[in-house]
Amino acid sequence: MRRLPLILGAIGIALLLFVPAVLAADPSMGHDGRVLVSTGGDVTLPAGEHADAVVVVNGHATIAGEVNTVVLVDGSADFTGAKTETIVAVRSPVTIGAGTRVLGDVMKVDSVITRVGDAQVQGAVRDLGLEIAGVGFLLGPLFIALYIGFALAAVAAALLLAALAAKQVRAAEGLIRQEPGSVVLAGLAGIFLPIILVAILFVTVIGAPLGLGILLALWPLAAFLGYLVAAIALGEWILRKMGRGVEGDRPYAGAVIGVLVLQVLAIVPILSSIVAFVGFGAVLLLAWRTLRSSAVPRTETIRPTPTVVAG
Repeated sequence: MRRLPLILGAIGIALLLFVPAVLAADPSMGHDGRVLVSTGGDVTLPAGEHADAVVVVNGHATIAGEVNTVVLVDGSADFTGAKTETIVAVRSPVTIGAGTRVLGDVMKVDSVITRVGDAQVQGAVRDLGLEIAGVGFLLGPLFIALYIGFALAAVAAALLLAALAAKQVRAAEGLIRQEPGSVVLAGLAGIFLPIILVAILFVTVIGAPLGLGILLALWPLAAFLGYLVAAIALGEWILRKMGRGVEGDRPYAGAVIGVLVLQVLAIVPILSSIVAFVGFGAVLLLAWRTLRSSAVPRTETIRPTPTVVAG
């Protein structure tokens, strides 16, 4: 089973390199559609033969002919009097022997590349590990800034919710504490029922816009509100555990603490997802009960007015 991801990754690399290689190919190389793949074994391309790609996983490649792209993963390769355009080696030692010409680049990750005699590499020997690390070094501060920006935006949204809908937030918190089973069932219904409803709506032209609105607007909005409610509930739970009261009219402190804690928990996505799922279920259950109560007409008892009779 461990080999399957390696095989798929190696084939994916070969395909990604194949199109640019075709566009920039040396006319003398040509293409005949031949691809050699070896997993856990050896492959040999004799002199005078051609292949568009050679992919080797956990094996050894002996190349003496012409090949456009060679991809090695946890393997090794010897080139002798060969001609190739691109070599990709991942944890694979490669020996570029006498008489071999590499028209393009040799790209390596944790691999040793050895040139022997008059072997030529017309491109460059590139360390993809260092290049990826360099890109990560450049993009790392950007991702951190974006992460902080999203956290601040979530805190602002939670504070706004605490200010405008404190009563509803408290009611949702009560449902989480008092009816966790119902909240979980509501969350599951909120995941699967909209999918069925949207599928039915998309069958008709009239219902398609409504389905699109549910899919792209209403559903994500409910999920985001659930995330905020869960964050506030978590923040207030932390305050109670710390011995701090939460009797205030609006849960501002809980909103800030809860969102920041959820942002930290996002390092382990399953934890933050469970918390957000609980909030999502609480929001849906509260909305359902609010709609049901408002749909039931209120009846008022009219008492007769006593009549005063003059004596």
